[in-house]
Amino acid sequence: MQNAAHRPGQNAAHRPGVFGGTMIIAGTSIGAGMLALPTISAGMWFGWSLAVMLLAWLVMLLSSQALLEVNLHFEPGASFHTLVRETLGPGWSVINGAAVAFVLYILVYAYVSGGGSIMRHTLLAVLGYEPSKLAAGLSFALLLAACVWWSTWIVDRLSVIMMGGMVVSFILSMSGMLSDIRADVLFDAGGEGGSALFVWGALSTYLTSFCFHASVPSLVKYFGRRPADINRCLMGGTGIALVCYLLWIVACDGTIPRAEFRDVIAAGGNVGDLVRAAGSNLNSGFILRMLEAFSALAVATSFLGAGLGLFDYIADLCRFDDTRAGRTKTTLVTFGPPTVGGLLWPDGFLLAIGWAGLAATVWSVVVPALMLRASRATRPAPGYRVGGGSLTVPALLAFGLVTAVCHTLFVFGVLPMYR
Repeated sequence: MQNAAHRPGQNAAHRPGVFGGTMIIAGTSIGAGMLALPTISAGMWFGWSLAVMLLAWLVMLLSSQALLEVNLHFEPGASFHTLVRETLGPGWSVINGAAVAFVLYILVYAYVSGGGSIMRHTLLAVLGYEPSKLAAGLSFALLLAACVWWSTWIVDRLSVIMMGGMVVSFILSMSGMLSDIRADVLFDAGGEGGSALFVWGALSTYLTSFCFHASVPSLVKYFGRRPADINRCLMGGTGIALVCYLLWIVACDGTIPRAEFRDVIAAGGNVGDLVRAAGSNLNSGFILRMLEAFSALAVATSFLGAGLGLFDYIADLCRFDDTRAGRTKTTLVTFGPPTVGGLLWPDGFLLAIGWAGLAATVWSVVVPALMLRASRATRPAPGYRVGGGSLTVPALLAFGLVTAVCHTLFVFGVLPMYR
């Protein structure tokens, strides 16, 4: 067997670099899900938010490293689906596939809801015209779904352009918001300072922010059997995402008083509601415009990414061909249900991100842990082992179970939302 890292014609000068792999992980992780973090964190506030963020980062990094260890038993190029089927059997393969499909569908719905919300807020602020929730959500969904229907190349080009704009607008908006933070607001000096009770309902939302695990097999295919370099990519990419999220939490918690999040949640907890609350506490109209631009681009790029992934999944599952007629059928099956959901329930962004986190717990935490346990029991060590020793599997399974139970209790009102 020839090492994929030394294929014919691939000399050291042309081997994949760690920087590129790190950007793949960071780009996959960072998306519109981060826009839900300040609102879902309002109850526990700043100190607990940092603790939950660090815990989610550590667990998701650990589960991705577990997936890397399993992946090294297979030839580079084996997909996530193949790993699950060969390691855990067809039953878990079906469960994993259903979880992935659910995550993608619920994320597309969330982005229709969030995109319509930010479109309404932006048009009102810039043009003085606020379209209905129905018109804004439908326009947002149809425009971007048409791009996916047209071709993957269009999605590729648009994503590159919008990612560039998202980076610039994030840097500019964060520089302005961080300069406006107030210590009394950040630490809720005049209030209760946050409660640990609200931690449990936020776990699944925080987990979603570090959901990139489908990229691990892609990195193994790209790098070959170079686990040290791939691990550097995982640590570097998630580290970049962690820093961005921490800056975002500090910026929002330091400029929007905790009590004002009650109004944001009462209004639906959507992206536009958060931006509106931030705008009333910023000293610069330019910074607000940059925040609006970042929010819109984050939702749009995430919609395109999740939508394209779901589009390809549906096309393969339903065996639709790549003709215009086939792509039209795939588009209807892909975007029809979440768009209708976004029109009927336009304020579901916050809850939808949480539901996505619950399903993502299955395929990004529970399934890698079970695969690692099965792999270690039946296969010799691949030369790379995730840290944590014998505690890795039970720790991941425990986190997955706690997250699933807490989210269920949160949905049924046993665990409260800050109101």
